Amino acid sequence: MKKILLSSVAFLGLTAGAMAADLPSRVAPLPVIAPVPVFTWTGFYVGVNAGYGWSTNDSGYYVDPTTDLIVRGGSDEGGFVGGAQVGYNYQIGNFVLGVETDIQYADIGGRDRGAFDGIAFRDSSDGNWFGTVRARAGVAFDRALIYVTGGLAYGDVARGNSFYVDADGDFIYGSSDDVNTGWTLGGGVEYAFTNNLTAKVEGLYVNLDTSNDDFGFYADRNNAEFGVVRAGLNFKFGTY
Repeated sequence: MKKILLSSVAFLGLTAGAMAADLPSRVAPLPVIAPVPVFTWTGFYVGVNAGYGWSTNDSGYYVDPTTDLIVRGGSDEGGFVGGAQVGYNYQIGNFVLGVETDIQYADIGGRDRGAFDGIAFRDSSDGNWFGTVRARAGVAFDRALIYVTGGLAYGDVARGNSFYVDADGDFIYGSSDDVNTGWTLGGGVEYAFTNNLTAKVEGLYVNLDTSNDDFGFYADRNNAEFGVVRAGLNFKFGTY
């Protein structure tokens, strides 16, 4: 009789253990942690900028050799530069490639005057505007970007207006206000304060093709060269 009771108790214990093993666990599952998005420079952006530009024009003047007058001059005046830009970046690892175009107001210009043997002449360079279309290539250190940039430049900067009066009082005048094209090269540093807002400091050297004006015995040559240092603020489209 004792053996039967002991066997029954053992059987019931094994059965209960097996049934308990089949019951669902009451332990709470581990929380799922979403990965934190990594910032990327990839995306379109628009922005504004402002800074300072200075002219390094190299202007040459000459009169027919029979007058024995050869004069050269230049200007290095500067002023406010400001405008807007739009561009696109694409990040590959730590490298960032992009393209940017901008349009600028430029208060850059200078003036040269002189006189020789009763002959007066003048060159006036009045800065108006310029624009660029540039490639950008840089290295990103998380939210900081160091880059170089270069490409096409165009505009109406360092416009030449010249004249001379000969000994007989004859007045000869000429001017140039055409849009010139050339090239630009520079670099900068940009930092993303948020996922959408970035700020930059940038420097550019701009060289526009020389324009020549010939009128009578007098010729005026203007080579539009100038430097620009500016700060900019960009809004980048996209969340990251």
